[in-house]
Amino acid sequence: MESKKKLSLTGQIFIALILAIIVGIALTKMPDIAESYIAPFGTIFLNLIKWIVGPLVFFSIMAGVISLEDVKKVGAIGGKTLFYYMFTTAFAVAIGLFFANSLKGIFPILTTSNLEFKAGEAVSFMDTIVNVFPKNFAAPFVEANMLQIIVSSLLIGFAIIRIGHSSTRIVDAINIVNDIFIMGMEMILKLSPIGVFCLLCPVVAKNGPAIIGSLAMVLLVAYICYFVHALVVYSASVKMFAGISPTKFFKEMMPAILFAFSSASSVGTLPLNMECTERLGVKKEISSFILPLGATINMDGTAIYQGVCSIFIASCFGIDLTLSQMVTIVLTATLASIGTAGVPGAGMVMLAMVLQSVGLPVEGIALVAGVDRLFDMGRTTVNITGDASCCLVVNAMEDKKKARA
Repeated sequence: MESKKKLSLTGQIFIALILAIIVGIALTKMPDIAESYIAPFGTIFLNLIKWIVGPLVFFSIMAGVISLEDVKKVGAIGGKTLFYYMFTTAFAVAIGLFFANSLKGIFPILTTSNLEFKAGEAVSFMDTIVNVFPKNFAAPFVEANMLQIIVSSLLIGFAIIRIGHSSTRIVDAINIVNDIFIMGMEMILKLSPIGVFCLLCPVVAKNGPAIIGSLAMVLLVAYICYFVHALVVYSASVKMFAGISPTKFFKEMMPAILFAFSSASSVGTLPLNMECTERLGVKKEISSFILPLGATINMDGTAIYQGVCSIFIASCFGIDLTLSQMVTIVLTATLASIGTAGVPGAGMVMLAMVLQSVGLPVEGIALVAGVDRLFDMGRTTVNITGDASCCLVVNAMEDKKKARA
């Protein structure tokens, strides 16, 4: 008798997500139970993911750079990646502004008296550039600074390429260590359904009433924008440049999408995103470079959030934004997506920068801060899907370039 076909990881994560919502709703009157006894297991799972991500990215990028065997080729891939991320981020914030302006009539007008919000200190663009370069070898791993880990792996990878044939044993050792961390990642990812349940259930239990509360319409508009951007921009990109059906793209990406929605962590979703893109045909040396970079600087979902929240906050203060102010928001949000890379709570820092750029009170962030996690789940999902679409586009461009050579 044939053994029953094992349920796919996507199916397991989906079931866990549904169960988390059901149990979370059941615990809305007792959220402390979920936060005290369920959330810790989610934290343990996320800690394991974050633990594996640092060395995984370090050795994956290094192995990828070495396999490319050309520093100029790495630079070309990096240039295409940055251009794609900047372009889609600008498009994302424009979509957020368009829909928020069109639908702002359904936004609630909340009272703005006695609002208080202390914005985190914005990091200047030059400080960000300085902070990209590590001051010692261990610091990037201790601080989980993804940009510094990427730079470290690139520098060592370039050095190994320069050594040439005498580096054969080093290359073999790096590939072996990389395989070890990939296997560790696969072992941890088998726990994804449990992790998803334990991460999402407390969120639903705590925020259940807020979903149908005063900010429901703002959340609805944000999620409409998330869906439109993902279904239109990413579908068009992968179809036009990579020749891949949008249906196939989203189907293969579903495990990463569901995990990102549940965990609200781009870095935490990174191992699963690598797995999904490689199943879609992206070469490992491409995905191991583009995805970690995207998890740090690509913020399409966050840019949509900036646009929607800017219009909502402006309407609560009785302000109508002009066309020039909206253009300023597009430019500020696009540049801030890189300028705040690696900054804890980057979404809030970006929103503060955007509001200040058009003269809106930063205190308005207090209006949306209470349900930021609900916004974050959607924007993280968009962010990691954008990273994957970039992988497919750049991978296809490199294949065409190689075919012409």
